[in-house]
Amino acid sequence: MILATALVATVLGGHVPVVGAPVVALALGVLLGGACPPVARLRPRMALPGRWCLQAAVVVLGTSLSLRQIADTGLASLPVLAGTLGVALVATPLLGRALGVNGRLRTLVGAGTAICGASAIAATAGVIAVTEAEIAYAVATIFAFNIAAVVVFPVLGHLLDLSPAGFGLWAGSAVNDTSSVVAVGYAFGAAAGTHAVVVKLTRTLAIVPLTLGLAFVQARADRAARADRAARADRADHAAQVAPTGRTLPRLRQVVPGFVVLFAVAALANSLGLVPSTVHEPLGHVAAFLVTAALAAVGLGTRLGELRATGPRPLLLGALLWVCVAGTALLLQAATGQW
Repeated sequence: MILATALVATVLGGHVPVVGAPVVALALGVLLGGACPPVARLRPRMALPGRWCLQAAVVVLGTSLSLRQIADTGLASLPVLAGTLGVALVATPLLGRALGVNGRLRTLVGAGTAICGASAIAATAGVIAVTEAEIAYAVATIFAFNIAAVVVFPVLGHLLDLSPAGFGLWAGSAVNDTSSVVAVGYAFGAAAGTHAVVVKLTRTLAIVPLTLGLAFVQARADRAARADRAARADRADHAAQVAPTGRTLPRLRQVVPGFVVLFAVAALANSLGLVPSTVHEPLGHVAAFLVTAALAAVGLGTRLGELRATGPRPLLLGALLWVCVAGTALLLQAATGQW
């Protein structure tokens, strides 16, 4: 069912590239799961293959990253990328709490906005405990602002009189998904599109520290929860044996997910020239299909009632974060002379 939905979505997505196959797969999955009772009965079986597809997609994505490309782009783009990432990471919990968005969902929306849309959501979902409904809502939120970016960014870029390199830097650092970065960049011009893609690939590298940090926090939280349960179960006899959770660090193998290691290995292999250039495009198609299959599984496992219960606040969070990231990028470009 997952593969069939992904294949149909891939065909349909080819006719509407601005929307893209992953979003079509998500929508088809949600509709099938809600309208077809036999499919709805399969919901409990969708989570595991969906997670495998998400993690495999992140690994394959690593084969498209090259440290040589990043070096060619120059260190000049790094202050903008670091600044936008920092603003997003700080603003996400602050705005999310103010709006009453739960921690898991705001983390997904924040990761998707700060780094690379669905791919970052996939990586984040691989290391923290989230529901299919939360993944679906986060992807839908990111998609809404991808569409807005395709319409708004080229117009604003011309109004602001940005150079091709300046617009490419802005698009690569402020638009969410790679496909939308390509659409936005090349809508402005070929030079802007090429620069935007390289900046976006550089930004994608932030997946590694983000997932490691989230995995570390998740591991500490799990250990704290286990220690608390043990202490409450037998406080008198075992209190002395329970290590203080504030001082206990999780082991490295508990913190570093295997797919993150493989992602880093794939990126390093490509940087060293071990991945032939002739397979870059096929691997890109493989990664895109894996993301599509993963979101098909998410859609098939999603209950519409859960999405309705979430309300509009996460969408507002995505809008505010998007404005923060885009505005910060422009300010930093002006400050560093990259207009």
